[in-house]
Amino acid sequence: MLKLFKTDGAHALRTAPWVCACRCNAQVKGSIKMYKFDRAKYDERMKWFRHDRFGMFIHWGLYAIPARGEWVRSVEEIPEAQYTPFFDEFNPTDFDARAWARLAKQAGMKYAVLTAKHHDGFCLFDSKLTDWKSTNTPFGRDIVREFLDAFRAEGIRVGLYYSLLDWHHPDYPAFGDRHHPMRNNEAYRDRPYNFDNYLAYMHGQVRELCTNYGKLDLMWFDFSYDDMTGEKWRGAELVRMVRSLQPDIILDNRLEVSGSGFGSIATDEPLEFSGDYVSPEQIIPQTGFKDSRGRDICWEACITMNDNWGYCAKDKNFKPAEMIIKKLVECVSKNGNMLLNVGPDAKGNIPEESVEILTEIGRWMGRNSASIYCRSRKTAGSHAAERRSTIISWKTRSAASRCRASGARRSSRSASSATARRSSPWKTGSSKTTRTSSSCRRRTPCICRTA
Repeated sequence: MLKLFKTDGAHALRTAPWVCACRCNAQVKGSIKMYKFDRAKYDERMKWFRHDRFGMFIHWGLYAIPARGEWVRSVEEIPEAQYTPFFDEFNPTDFDARAWARLAKQAGMKYAVLTAKHHDGFCLFDSKLTDWKSTNTPFGRDIVREFLDAFRAEGIRVGLYYSLLDWHHPDYPAFGDRHHPMRNNEAYRDRPYNFDNYLAYMHGQVRELCTNYGKLDLMWFDFSYDDMTGEKWRGAELVRMVRSLQPDIILDNRLEVSGSGFGSIATDEPLEFSGDYVSPEQIIPQTGFKDSRGRDICWEACITMNDNWGYCAKDKNFKPAEMIIKKLVECVSKNGNMLLNVGPDAKGNIPEESVEILTEIGRWMGRNSASIYCRSRKTAGSHAAERRSTIISWKTRSAASRCRASGARRSSRSASSATARRSSPWKTGSSKTTRTSSSCRRRTPCICRTA
């Protein structure tokens, strides 16, 4: 496994073994109804995903207002009463889903995923099950619907991210939970909660998304941890419901694991809630993934442009466009996808740095998209030389000069943006969501030069 991290203002390369974080298939199989994986149906629904290798991830919500990253409420253990004012302020008057969609299309992206609900529980859609939603803010609009309409109009496939966690719901575990903002608040120690109530709410919201918004190409669940995995979410029931409403939908694997493992998708008999692909976060594997029979496993590396998913005003550690292009090519060469993130600000604007990066990627894709969107392994092989040559010809400076320039830029802004780095989820014994006390939740950069 390639693990890239920052040290002394520069990016460096480490290798680490892939860690399978799933529970043993046999341990959980007895707790669910008998399920038979249908590989023919799986291969059919995955056809577009295996071709449309490049997508846009959009993290947006109330956390854009404090502008300290999407985990700000957990990192700073902010009480509900202090977080609620952001709901009353939410009014992104510059939001234009059509502009976002045009930008994604110009960058050569083929699909996009929006956070319909993140861990703070705030919904960007008009759910009938909560008042904690964008249609009840001063903005008053259904952002999910506008997103779906705009991206479909540009011919871009659409997906929705839905957090399994919910720090707003009163029946989600708080005290003692690893991530809840009130995990250390003694006032919550003996507070009663009924997790079944939360599961009914969560399943109900997923049903709304699958019923009220037309065809969805992808659902991105996030995430399992500790004993909160699989059937703890009533995972088999949830997936059965989703597939009954959206027969062709593709699901990630985080109902079963976090971003740090395969799950049972690596076995010959995946569980019903295993999902359709592996979702490494901020990491590109050293090789493609294989299951127990040696078959390719679909995978998608979700990647930030800087060090945060949600908008963080002080985080200016943006990766160069040529670095991202190189890693996109690397993902494709290993039969993987790249889901590249943008984090719009409180007004609904995608940061200028992100726009510049996507514009530069778009110029490259205008000349070289055939090397990304080849249709078969045979075609991919015929494009291997093209991938190498186009990357080389695209560069206008030597690798050494670019790295020196990039290092100089990062050093010049380190005083204002330096924060603690979380540990990688890909190491044995570590977690996807190790916290820091930084003003912005910094992420381990995954992309840089190859040694």
